[in-house]
Amino acid sequence: MTLLEKVLLKHTDRPIAILDREIPISKYITLNLSVSNSDLKTLDIANPTICQEYIDTILKDEPASVAYGGYLEKRNLYSNSPNFNPKGDEVRNIHLGMDFWSKAGTRVIVPVGGLVHSFKNNKLPGDYGPTIILKHELDGIQFYTLYGHLSIESLYGLYKNKEYKPGEVLGTLGDTRINVNYAPHLHFQIIGDIGHFRGDYPGVCTKKDLFEYQQNCPNPNLLLKITPGIIG
Repeated sequence: MTLLEKVLLKHTDRPIAILDREIPISKYITLNLSVSNSDLKTLDIANPTICQEYIDTILKDEPASVAYGGYLEKRNLYSNSPNFNPKGDEVRNIHLGMDFWSKAGTRVIVPVGGLVHSFKNNKLPGDYGPTIILKHELDGIQFYTLYGHLSIESLYGLYKNKEYKPGEVLGTLGDTRINVNYAPHLHFQIIGDIGHFRGDYPGVCTKKDLFEYQQNCPNPNLLLKITPGIIG
């Protein structure tokens, strides 16, 4: 376990909600969008309408309000985007963050205090759409959190080093048009070393690059603890 992972793990022993505080953790349900999910073999999960219909079915069966998961999942979700499938290169299909699927307009909550590092509207098809990155420090360890697929209004009034305290509203989930062709959801990712990136950072990688990215992007559940026992 890396030093950052240890710091995240000991930050709290209670679950941290990352969407609207009025949605209890008991209304969160895990979602499997990996290539191993046999339910998806006959579905074009890269189509946002079909993806939303599948997620709605999962939420209705529980019932639940938020479907979440996806850390290190190998997915077919990106098959329609040339951004993930360049000719002659290895396919990027391993997800490096945690996704939280809920209704467009749902509020996004800051899980740990921090300052605005950067923000950007990543408009390419299959990208993040409106994105905010916060900078944090816990026990002397600096790290970053990325929030992708937000509404365009989430970027209004932002500036570098704007402070957010734990539990404050950062923004809201964007709709399919704004979040560049995905069903509404939050992409939440923890990053150790952000390097030269501003308002962006890879959220999906190739199998070849997995070890490097896994070391720099620990499991968000180490911090959030939404699923007991799933911490690494």
